[in-house]
Amino acid sequence: MARITLSNLAHSYLPKPRGEADFALKEMDHVWQDGGAYALLGASGCGKTTLLNIISGLLRPSRGRVLFGERDVTDAPTAERNIAQVFQFPVVYDTMTVRENLAFPLRNRGRDAAYVEARVGQIARMIGMEGALDTRARGLTADAKQKISLGRGMVREDVNAILFDEPLTVIDPHMKWELRTQLKRLHREFGHTMIYVTHDQTEALTFADKVVVMHEGRVVQTGTPEELFETPGHTFVGYFIGSPGMNLFEAEVSGDMARVMGHPVPLGATYPPTGGRVQIGVRPEFVSLADAGLPVTIRRIEDVGRHRILRGEVFGQPVNLLLPEDRPAATGSAFLQLAPEKINVYSDDWRVQPVGARRAA
Repeated sequence: MARITLSNLAHSYLPKPRGEADFALKEMDHVWQDGGAYALLGASGCGKTTLLNIISGLLRPSRGRVLFGERDVTDAPTAERNIAQVFQFPVVYDTMTVRENLAFPLRNRGRDAAYVEARVGQIARMIGMEGALDTRARGLTADAKQKISLGRGMVREDVNAILFDEPLTVIDPHMKWELRTQLKRLHREFGHTMIYVTHDQTEALTFADKVVVMHEGRVVQTGTPEELFETPGHTFVGYFIGSPGMNLFEAEVSGDMARVMGHPVPLGATYPPTGGRVQIGVRPEFVSLADAGLPVTIRRIEDVGRHRILRGEVFGQPVNLLLPEDRPAATGSAFLQLAPEKINVYSDDWRVQPVGARRAA
C-alpha cells in the first residue's frame, strides 16, 4: 500500500494548450493518504476518470508528477504501479469459469493453490457468487459479470491501491447497497487505499471516509460527508450534495448581518469585508416558515413520504425547504426564517471563513 501524491498535476488532451480553459484537469496538488477510503465525486465530464487514469498509469499527465510513497511513477507503466482497477463496464474472460476469473490474478503471481482457493472463496461470498463458481462467464448477465470484475479487482491483498471507476453502474439497486457495505468491510479488514469514482452522492457518502469533490477539472473540496453537508467549501458542493441542494441567495454581508434585497438576515458568525459576487447559502433542512422574515411565494408542495418539499421563490430566486408531515402548509405567500448558525457565506462561489474560525486542513 502507498500514499499517492499528485504534485503540480495538470492535463490537457490538446497538444498545445494555450490557457487554463484548454485543460481537462486544472493544476492541483493532492494527497491520498495510505490506507484511506476515498470517493471521487462530481458531475459527468468534470475530470474524475481522467484523474483516475493518470493515477493508474493509463494516461500520462501533461504537467506535474505522480508519486507512490516517495517513488516517482509518472512515467511508470500500469504494471509497475501494483494497483488493481475496476472499470465501469465488466472486463472478464468469457471462456473461464467464475472461479478461474477470480483466481487469475493470484495464479498469475504464483500464489500457492491453498491460498488461491481460500481467497477465491472469500471474495465469491462477498460478491454473492459462491454458488456459481464453476459456471462459465459467457452465459452470465451483465451485472453478474461486473460482480466478477469487482471481485477480481479485490482478490489481491498486496496492491498499492484499488481504483474503482463507477463500478456499480450495471448492478441492481439492492446489490449496490450490499456491495458497498462489503467494500467498506474489506477496507476495514485489509486497509487498502481505495479510490471510488462516482457521480452518485449516495454511493460516495455511504462508501468513503473522505469525499473528494471535483467541478470543472478542479478539486473544490475534500472532507467527510458531515463537512461537505455542514460547510460546503464551494457553491457547487452545496448544490451537488443533498437533495434538494443548498439554497443560495444574492446578498450583501456586513459583520454578522446579511441583507437579501434589503431584508436583514442574521448570521451565526462575523465575517470580514467580502468582495466579488456575494451569496449566502443555507440547506433546506434549516429553513422554516415563520410569521416574519424573508417574503416567499410557495409555488408547489411535493410529498416524499417522511416530509414534504416546499418549492418557492424569494425575490425571483428559487428556494426549497423541508417540512415535517405534521406541519400545515399551503401554496401562496409566506415568510421564511433561516437558521443563523447554519448559514454559509460565499464570495465568487468560494466559502468565506468567519472571523476567528480555524481554517480546515
